[in-house]
Amino acid sequence: MTSPILLTTTTTAAAAPLTTTLLKRAEAPIPAIPAAILTALGVTTVTLLGQTGGRPTWWLPIPVLLTVLAVPLALADLRHLRLPDVLTLSAYPLLGAAIGAAALGGGGPALAIRATAGALLFGGAHALVHRAKPGSIGAGDVKLSGSLGAVLGAVGWPALAVAAVLAALLSLATAIATGTHRVPHGPALLTATWLCAVFPGAP
Repeated sequence: MTSPILLTTTTTAAAAPLTTTLLKRAEAPIPAIPAAILTALGVTTVTLLGQTGGRPTWWLPIPVLLTVLAVPLALADLRHLRLPDVLTLSAYPLLGAAIGAAALGGGGPALAIRATAGALLFGGAHALVHRAKPGSIGAGDVKLSGSLGAVLGAVGWPALAVAAVLAALLSLATAIATGTHRVPHGPALLTATWLCAVFPGAP
């Protein structure tokens, strides 16, 4: 069996340069070294919390993969005010595969059912908000929300509401702190979902 530490090392080493290269090709470059460091810190946090009993072993690949995607996406949105399709759309099959493996590995069919419903609910809700008030969230946020909803649904039904509220509060706090209304919502969505997926106290 692959050890969590080995998984952390190999995933970070392979993924950080790849996501950085993909974003550069999508004309949304991010600083490579900070991206690699933040990804490594995030994946290490996930692994250590997993080892202390926060989540069963079969759950670990989900927050690890979420971290690998979340860091470059958040940096791209902060820097360019956009969430490139190359990662938001890739998140669906990647996270879907991780969730499917988790369901087969011990989570059971209910986990996969919740994930599917979560993707539809979370993604649908953001699509409705974007359609009603396009200036509030962007199209990239809508594309991202479905895959994040799958993760939140897999965590548990309450996580969908918790993440939505937490993301709104984080975006509001950022707007107040920076004194601007043009705040990207992607980093808040990613952070809220990551917190729900990683920490033992999450729903």
